[in-house]
Amino acid sequence: MIGKTSEPLDLCHSEPLKKMEIKLFCPATIANLSCGFDVLGLCLDNAGDEMIVRKVDQKGVRITKIVGADLPLETEKNVSGVAALAMLETLDVDFGFEIEIYKNIKAGSGIGSSAASSAGAVFGINELLGRPYSRKDLVQFAMQGEKLASGNAHADNVAPALLGGFTLVRSYAPLDIIRIDSPEELFATVVHPQIELKTSDARSVLKQTVSLKSAIMQWGNVGGLIAGLYTKDYDLIGRSLHDEIVEPLRSVLIPGFDLIKQTALENGALGSGISGSGPSIFALSRGKETAEKIAKAMSEVYENMNLPYEIHVSKINPDGVRII
Repeated sequence: MIGKTSEPLDLCHSEPLKKMEIKLFCPATIANLSCGFDVLGLCLDNAGDEMIVRKVDQKGVRITKIVGADLPLETEKNVSGVAALAMLETLDVDFGFEIEIYKNIKAGSGIGSSAASSAGAVFGINELLGRPYSRKDLVQFAMQGEKLASGNAHADNVAPALLGGFTLVRSYAPLDIIRIDSPEELFATVVHPQIELKTSDARSVLKQTVSLKSAIMQWGNVGGLIAGLYTKDYDLIGRSLHDEIVEPLRSVLIPGFDLIKQTALENGALGSGISGSGPSIFALSRGKETAEKIAKAMSEVYENMNLPYEIHVSKINPDGVRII
């Protein structure tokens, strides 16, 4: 854990500290990526929240506005507030921050709604403080927001939200995160059936032990996916997008999951699976044209089921949270 700074930060003698307010794009993310439960994630490019973070004289953190979702304004009950407080506990500052959140990612969607808020808050404060922490350092603070949301301080969403690209959490104790560039032609299609599936509920169906046979198969797929990303081997990426452990238990909670997955594969997807804890379903493909074809086919499935949905087609965001 990073310790406290020994002196108050000086806002008068560093160029980045002149800003009093910034506006951010806080991206959606896909976690787990089939074989990498709690350790793998990627950052989406055109789906996400917006956030305004400003420096104020009054110490502490206040959530002053939330648009687009019915979420608590109380700092200790809001993931962005909890993440921000965790960060400020390590710093000696005699002022505070206000946060406005404009939610475009629905809570319980499976594409990192809580992670976007947590990552945005710590990134924004870090910018206004003159970047005392690296993006990778910020992950540990954003994880505290995830702990509030799901009961577990996982990093598979907040890491790609902050670092961009793909991320691998090699270890949680100590925290060790590896960022991986995405192959240029890789696109994601994500469909969100309009039901809410809380992460805590999706975790409740999981088993605490797995067979050695299943574990070996899962290790092989994680290694294959990482190798495929580094070598830009799209076929290897596709063969590795298989979940032997979690998907069989969670997929029953998602309407039309098997048909959506089959449809994605039939329309050219490299692989498909549950996005995060669901109910969103993702597919990875080579090229935007294929990704859009998959989106159309997925849409038809839910239209035939008379189930409302949202759908996104996105390249992989290489940057993570950014100032807008």
